[in-house]
Amino acid sequence: MTTAVPDITSRNPADPADVLLRIPAPGAFAAADAVERARAAQPGWLLAGASARSAALGAVAAALDGAADELAALAVREVGKPLAEARAEVARTVAIWRYYAQAPFETTGAVHEPAAGPGLLLTRRRPHGVAGLITPWNFPFAIPSWKAAPALAVGNTVVLKPAPEATACAQRLAEIVQQAVPPAVFTVLPGGATEGNALVSAADVVSFTGSTPVGRAVAGAATARGIPVQAEMGGLNAALVLPDADIEHAAGNIAAAIAGYAGQKCTATSRVVAVGAALDPLREALSEALRAVAVGDPADAATVCGPLIHEGARDQVADAWRGLPTLAGGVVPERPGWYVAPTLVEKVSPGHRLLREEVFGPVAALLPADDLAHAVRITNSVPYGLVTSVHTADLNTALRGLDALDTGMIRLNAPSTGVDFHLPFGGSKASSHGPREQGRAALEFYTSARTYTLAPAGTAA
Repeated sequence: MTTAVPDITSRNPADPADVLLRIPAPGAFAAADAVERARAAQPGWLLAGASARSAALGAVAAALDGAADELAALAVREVGKPLAEARAEVARTVAIWRYYAQAPFETTGAVHEPAAGPGLLLTRRRPHGVAGLITPWNFPFAIPSWKAAPALAVGNTVVLKPAPEATACAQRLAEIVQQAVPPAVFTVLPGGATEGNALVSAADVVSFTGSTPVGRAVAGAATARGIPVQAEMGGLNAALVLPDADIEHAAGNIAAAIAGYAGQKCTATSRVVAVGAALDPLREALSEALRAVAVGDPADAATVCGPLIHEGARDQVADAWRGLPTLAGGVVPERPGWYVAPTLVEKVSPGHRLLREEVFGPVAALLPADDLAHAVRITNSVPYGLVTSVHTADLNTALRGLDALDTGMIRLNAPSTGVDFHLPFGGSKASSHGPREQGRAALEFYTSARTYTLAPAGTAA
């Protein structure tokens, strides 16, 4: 009796009848084979030298830039990303490859004097080998790139296992990268949990972005093998609004962070903490700002909030606000595709799922706080700690509270969403595991430090 091989199916969230691809899942043996081919290719990629690696990454950036319109349209169609955001993601992806194209020329160590006697002590960073990357669907070009580009820059080879919902984007990215690098240096492995588990079991270093339960399993499996691992997981991010803030400006930023890309970002705002007298004006301004958000076809350049990634996601979001007082939204539009209206609720009890779980949709809870210290306690009360935005006109007040926040990133008078790819990215608690991503932190993660002792021949031990 044979077992049917599951299919990988990718649909357009705005038009579920539009199927981008349906292919058989390759299975665990294909994952192991991809890693072995990448491992065989890795020494040649490293020994080709810094100039070759730099030129290859620069060529990838140029090719991505040349295909920008096509790639943005593909992201719109496959993952429902609004066109303006899709274009911005592609531009960021180009910038990421350009940034890391200079990394092969960075210093890889240092020279030290020995404690006693002649000789030299050297430290040197070397690549791990094969980087296994497991990435989500919500940033189908940027997240694979900010993992793959630094890994390649320092001499690793890469096997990328994308989310099934973003398979077409990953395959197109691979076509572009593979034009610039030798065979088996960059491989896309389509699939789901079977392929992902096999990749974690075979790679030499693992980087994961996705849900917290899966991330914890990945981190546990990699740690058990004794290989480096990082996992970027969920968020339950808060926006703190103090009474002296520019309320209209804050409301605009927060509405964008709640509803942009239908809230399908780990950095999206899902809790809004209004301090003291800020509550009433913020309630009105934020409700109005959310009602004004353009919801519709992601191919329309004016759209801010497009569809959820699939039907189950839409139903989960709609279920999250059920029974709560609604200030804005709270409806599921009657139209093709998996849409919900951007939603703001209040009077949410402390044990409610909106204050415990990442719903991953355009819904947020408005919460009152007596003062800044109370707002910080509310912010820190959840299992996650990725990013917090703070809105105030008084920098001194903000600084008194910022260090008490247990989130990895803090954004002042700016949306919680937004990533500076040349700086470390990551959170605390259930949001992140292991070293930071992006910037120079990524170059360190994808290499290991070695210490060399160079003593003159004949030196006594």
